[in-house]
Amino acid sequence: MTMTKIVAAAVLGLVFVAGGAMADEKAKDKAAKQAEIRKMAQETLSEVYKLDASLKGAVQKAPGYAVFSTYGLSFIIGGAGGKGLVHDNKTKQDTFMDMAQASAGVQVGGSKSRTLIVFKTQEALKKFIESGWEFGGGGGAAAAGGDKEAGSTISGENVVNDALYYTVTKAGVQAGGAVAGTKVWKDKDLN
Repeated sequence: MTMTKIVAAAVLGLVFVAGGAMADEKAKDKAAKQAEIRKMAQETLSEVYKLDASLKGAVQKAPGYAVFSTYGLSFIIGGAGGKGLVHDNKTKQDTFMDMAQASAGVQVGGSKSRTLIVFKTQEALKKFIESGWEFGGGGGAAAAGGDKEAGSTISGENVVNDALYYTVTKAGVQAGGAVAGTKVWKDKDLN
């Protein structure tokens, strides 16, 4: 065997070993991120059930639900982003999703919130997963410090695209009114 063939075989072997190690690391990172989102979803459900025990039955009877955690800042123009999952109660499958929000209006503040969406139909659940959603909203006032909220901790039920939509404020201060839009889509790296 010539020296060129030996070097080429050694380089090829290193590429396979390095590629395998990188793929293994990427799979571990993906699994860790999925576990973190699942943990957030379970914590959010537990918190929501403490605030409104009737929602536990609604979530269990529904075709499925989605849970998102978002962080945002605003001063006239605002934005927020987050991650979450959609759980299909029939198949027990989780689909990981991304969320982005934008708003404009008389507003100032920063917030961390979690959102629960309870789907009323299997069709709404499927459309949410496959097409994502775009929807608008209004504004209000909320204040919190740490995990203590100075007001109600769960906003009322909103009906959007054949689903019930609830928001729990975790921390931050937000005041004003705005026209807002939200977009959700499948997370291509976590599914």
